Amino acid sequence: MADEEQLLPAPPPTPPPSPSPAPAPPGAAWRTSAAFWLLGVANNLPYVLMLSAARDILQGAPVLAGNGSTRDCNKESTGAVLLADILPTLLIKLVAPLGIHRLPYGPRVITSCLCSWGSVTLVASGRRLAESLGGVALASAASGLGEVTLLALAAEYGRPALSAWASGTGLAGLSGALLYGALAGAGLPLGPALLPALGLPPVSAASFLLLLPPPPGPPLPPPPALPRARRWRVAKGALWAATPLGLVYFLEYLINQGLLDLLEFPSSSLTHNEQYRWFQLLYQSGVFVSRSSLRCLRLRRLWVLPLLQLLNAALLLAAVLVPFLPGVGVAFALVGWEGLLGGVAYGSSFLLVAEQAGPAAQALAVTTAALTDALGIALAGAAAMGTHRLLCPPK
Repeated sequence: MADEEQLLPAPPPTPPPSPSPAPAPPGAAWRTSAAFWLLGVANNLPYVLMLSAARDILQGAPVLAGNGSTRDCNKESTGAVLLADILPTLLIKLVAPLGIHRLPYGPRVITSCLCSWGSVTLVASGRRLAESLGGVALASAASGLGEVTLLALAAEYGRPALSAWASGTGLAGLSGALLYGALAGAGLPLGPALLPALGLPPVSAASFLLLLPPPPGPPLPPPPALPRARRWRVAKGALWAATPLGLVYFLEYLINQGLLDLLEFPSSSLTHNEQYRWFQLLYQSGVFVSRSSLRCLRLRRLWVLPLLQLLNAALLLAAVLVPFLPGVGVAFALVGWEGLLGGVAYGSSFLLVAEQAGPAAQALAVTTAALTDALGIALAGAAAMGTHRLLCPPK
């Protein structure tokens, strides 16, 4: 028996227990959520301010008179402001998947802050329409660079960071429309009404440099570390999953900058410019509510959202062509509902894209998906200008 036991192979050595992951520092989860929430607010607020002030920015161009239209038409459509506010973002999002990962997060965030500060300064001090639109374009560059950077970074922290970012961007829309509406309503001209936004870049820099803790776990591999075939599959999957978001954004920005600019209720006690600012405020309120509910409200059947938004656009276009709405309150309700749909589309789309891509490809997926909303907005700006020319023909 002893000889047989000696012939048996020795049992393999017991592997040492794998070290358990280091616990997260105290308060890391709270700091992560707070940092991305503040970054979302500071990144998007200048962009929203420019759109809320669109009709006032265009006051540098005279109002058309005797053009055969009974509508209160600016010489240029607010779609021109929208294009200036989205084309630099679109360009950044087009090139970002190709090599933006080679730049560290820190320099990108600081560059975005500097562009944001310069944009507010230029629009607030601009005396000509071209200068103001240049400032709007600089705000777009700041917002686009910040979004592709911070969305990719948020993917490394998981769903709570993405939820906090979405909520912060939603609050940026609401607070931007509310702040500008309140200051402009109090009689402040365009320049002074924009000056409070100069405090946003320091908030963004401090949130990134001082408040945000290091990402949990090992860093995710950069996109080039993935095989080329997989990178292509990830990019195609992200674009397809985010296509409903692009359609929703095309329709809602066509509404906001192509239709609401021309929708007026003369019987209301509000002036046309005040009605436009209220439309923007109620739209952003809907966006904020739906983006902030991502933790408890998640929609997976995203294709229903473009259909609902198309119905909104059709109703409001009909109201511009044939004034049939009983009062401005009905239009306010439609615009609030429009914002709710847009916020749900934003949060649910990026969360779906991140989950489908998996941890190793999340940064590439969300950076690619961010292209769809920018493309939808840019197309909406062009369509808004065409709509303006059709409904407000020159002499």
